[in-house]
Amino acid sequence: MTNTSLNGKTVAFLVAPEGIEQVELTEPWAAVEKAGGTPRLLSTTSGKVQAFEHLDKADTFAVDQEVGEADPDTFAALVLPGGVANPDALRLDEDAVAFVRTFVESGKPVAAICHAPWTLVEADVVRGKRVTSWPSLQTDLRNAGADWVDEEVVVDGNLVTSRKPDDLPAFNEKLLELLDAAS
Repeated sequence: MTNTSLNGKTVAFLVAPEGIEQVELTEPWAAVEKAGGTPRLLSTTSGKVQAFEHLDKADTFAVDQEVGEADPDTFAALVLPGGVANPDALRLDEDAVAFVRTFVESGKPVAAICHAPWTLVEADVVRGKRVTSWPSLQTDLRNAGADWVDEEVVVDGNLVTSRKPDDLPAFNEKLLELLDAAS
């Protein structure tokens, strides 16, 4: 991994109340912390969120702030972990979709892995972008105007996408590179 220093930059991790693929939350979170950043967990509700290891319940995590109360300007980047149920629920929440849209349009780094690009589709921010995802999303992404490719990690402007947990090392590296380069 590249040697980056985030100098305390705050990174939003946006998740639904349940269905988050745990490793897609915890590994980028740890990478941000190790690089000197401050991760914050946003969700559509307060309290705790339930992560999963595939289809089995895993750990719960405390929410730092509800997305409807969060100001995108206070964050240097946005991470969207996957899990099938997680982005499916997020794309039905108006506050979450608006937050994602605002974030992508701001030009700050946005990283989405696995099924998370479903939220990007709902926010209508993938048109003309080169992206990847879990393979079952390719038709949805293409129908939304994206150029879907089957690659470990894809960077298009401020957007980083990856396919699955095996891609996390490359995903984390590209996220940190974009964060380090951002002013």
